[in-house]
Amino acid sequence: MPDAALPTSAPPPSAPPVRPFTGETRVTHAVFPGHTNHHGTLFGGEALSLMDSAAFIAATRYCRRKVVTRHLDAMEFRHPIPQGSLVELVARVVRTGRTSMTVLVELFREALYSDERELACTGTFTLVALDDQGQPVAVPTLEPRAAGR
Repeated sequence: MPDAALPTSAPPPSAPPVRPFTGETRVTHAVFPGHTNHHGTLFGGEALSLMDSAAFIAATRYCRRKVVTRHLDAMEFRHPIPQGSLVELVARVVRTGRTSMTVLVELFREALYSDERELACTGTFTLVALDDQGQPVAVPTLEPRAAGR
């Protein structure tokens, strides 16, 4: 029996892939000796640097523009983070203005060899989107339901 003829028409166009909410970023790091202070805990400046970086990633992914940190507010160090811990940073765009985004960053401390986990540090960062000339540029409006994710 002869082979059936294969269709010569192009396949139907596929729908664009569903893009996840890009206003949230999760990053995990290990706390090594070079990141700690004389108490053997994560240096506050190192925590701040990790958090600013996570806020930068969340804001950039959200607006797909160059962004710069404009303001840091409400930084709270709740618990020390000992050397040998893991830290997970969860950065989430929670508000948008005309050219700015407010990003809440939560830093969780995890014990390396157990399920122990606690919120160790929080901070709120304001980042501004820039155009190619370095001037503030509009950002997409945050959908109310996306802010609560």
